[in-house]
Parts: sequence; C-alpha cells; structure tokens
Amino acid sequence: MNFDLTDEQKMIREMAKDFANEVIAPRAEEMEATGDYPYDIIDKMGETGMMGIPFPEEYGGSGGDWVGTHICIEEISRADVALGGLLDVTTSVVGQELLVFGTEEQKKKWLTPIAQGTEIGAFGLTEPDAGSDAASLRTTARLVGDEWILNGTKQFITNIGLKNASVVLVAAKTSKNMKGNVISTFIVPKDAPGFRLGKKYKKMSWHASATHEVVLEDCRIPVENLLGNPDRGFAQHLSVLETGRITIAAMAVGLAQACLDEALKYAKERTQFGKPIFSFQAVQFKLADMAVNIELARNQYLKAAWLKDQGRNHTFEAVAAKLFASEMVEKVASDAFHIHGGYGFMDEYPVSRYYKSAKILQIVEGTSEVQRMLIGRILKG
Repeated sequence: MNFDLTDEQKMIREMAKDFANEVIAPRAEEMEATGDYPYDIIDKMGETGMMGIPFPEEYGGSGGDWVGTHICIEEISRADVALGGLLDVTTSVVGQELLVFGTEEQKKKWLTPIAQGTEIGAFGLTEPDAGSDAASLRTTARLVGDEWILNGTKQFITNIGLKNASVVLVAAKTSKNMKGNVISTFIVPKDAPGFRLGKKYKKMSWHASATHEVVLEDCRIPVENLLGNPDRGFAQHLSVLETGRITIAAMAVGLAQACLDEALKYAKERTQFGKPIFSFQAVQFKLADMAVNIELARNQYLKAAWLKDQGRNHTFEAVAAKLFASEMVEKVASDAFHIHGGYGFMDEYPVSRYYKSAKILQIVEGTSEVQRMLIGRILKG
C-alpha cells in the first residue's frame, strides 16, 4: 500500500495548515468568547477554494478528491473545529447531495455558488421528535399545482443562521406506503415564502457556528426544487451522511491534534518537584497514548476517504472512522485537560475550549450507539 500523498494533496495540506495557523488560530478564542460569526474568515476560505475541493471545475470546484478535502478539514479543525463543521455541512453533505442527485440545472444554480464559497448550504433532517430515528420525521410536503408546500419544524440546523447561507436541503414526507413514510428531499431557498428562521440555540461550545431552528409554514417552492428520486429522499440523505461520518472523523483528529500539541507544550514548560512534568512517566504515558490513537484515527479516515475516491465500498470504514475518532477525541481532550491540572479549567488555556468542543462529535452524523448498530448489521451480513 502507498501511504504517500499526491503533490496536490500535499499542497492542500500546507495551504490549509498555513491558513489555520495564520488566519484562524489567532482569532479562535475571541470567536468562541463572543459568538460572532467570522464572515471574513469564511469568505477567505471560499476564496482559497476550500468549499469546492472535491467538485468538478464546471460547477465551480477545483476537481480534487475526498482525501484532499478531508486533509483540509483536519487542518481547519485543528485551529477551530466549528469551522471544520461548516465545511462538513456545506461540502460533504449539501454540496455532495446536489452533485450526486441534482439535475444539470440544479447543479449549475445551487451547487456552483456553494463550491465557489460565495454561498453556504445547510442540511435539514433533524426534528424535535426525530433525531436518531430520523425516518419518523413529521415535516410534510404536498404538491399543489406547480409548487410544493412544506410544513414542519427542523432543529439543530447548522449554518442556516449565517447571512450568506442561501439554501437548506429539507427532508419531508410526501406519502405513505406499506413500509412507512415516503421521504423526499427538497431544495428550499432561505427567501422562500413561508420559510422562517427560528430560535438561535444557546450551546456549551462551538459558539462561532450558527445553529438555529427552521420553521416551515406553508413554505412554497417551485416543483423543480425536488432533489433526486421522490421515493428515495431518505436514502439520498443516508448516502451523503456516509461521507459526513468521514468528515467528523477528520474533524475529531484535527481537534485531538490540537489537544496533543498544547498538552505536550505545557508538559515541557510546567515544572513540579524541580523538573518539567514531561519527565514523569505518568505524563509521558498519557501523551504517548494520545499520539498513537490520533494516528490510528487519522489512518482510518484517510483509508475511508481513499476508498470513496476509488469508487469502492467504504461503509464499514466510514462508520469505524467516525466511531473511533469521535470517542478518541473525548479521551484525548480529557487527558490534555488533566495534564494541565487546575489550569485546564481556566479559559485562558486552549484545552478548556477543546474539552468543551469534543463531546458533540459523538452525537452529530449519528451517535456512537447508532454507529455500533450499523457495524452490527454489517457483521450480521
């Protein structure tokens, strides 16, 4: 097996690393403290082509691959995981679903500005009564003349609260059959009649990430805004969420690497009993375990992304990457906190922010329990 990155992938990594260090990292603490959305940084991310790496040039992308995309997301997440989350939703989920299932007209109209980074996308699946059991959603869509009319409420919707977020892909039930609800996917512009941005959620972390409720009250969209097969909308969502799981793994690796970097730096500088705490075996063992598990998680998400680029089945690899990496980062963040001792509890040290940011990665794109259920089904055959 060849583990070397291509020249293009190396270039993406260096570009993203420099951007993370020079543009994002100096602002990360401020963004978390104020909760102000970093529009200038998001614009620069678009200008560098980060949102469009895996998309064809004809739709505003750079014609890259998913390995390069996820390397970029890891580096961005190392500086601020919330911005990694923005790329997850915009590129891995919304952009990909438009590319794979959209008509030529839909791709030119909706995918191109997303790939170019001039507009941001959102993904509307979760509801108050439909989280892990997403198939039980209540949002409805009915065809009246040449319009679809949508009614329902979506919650925990990332990105849609941004002023440059233009569209949300909404899953809604259109009918029933013997198997249950028939779910379709719709392209819903933010300025559609009947679309309303609901409450902004108060969160323990990721304050620079826009997370809002979406309310659809007789929301009217053109008939041509149906995305893909009307009987396969839920399956479409699941197929792109497979890539989203790889992305969450890359985000977790980036955040975990930030934890290790800070913990290692602190351990070399902090003295107790007349010597740096790095010299104590208990601290070295924690750091060693952190480094090993980060590298294992990195290798797993890269394998999953590589398989995707090759057009090969990667369901198990994506689920395994998400499960392992998301649980790994919580442990790594906890150990980094512990190495800092009481200082880890103080906001002046980055590990405090990292620790609060880690847990949600076990929830989004499917909880750890859901990932284990999926692995169980794969093992059952």
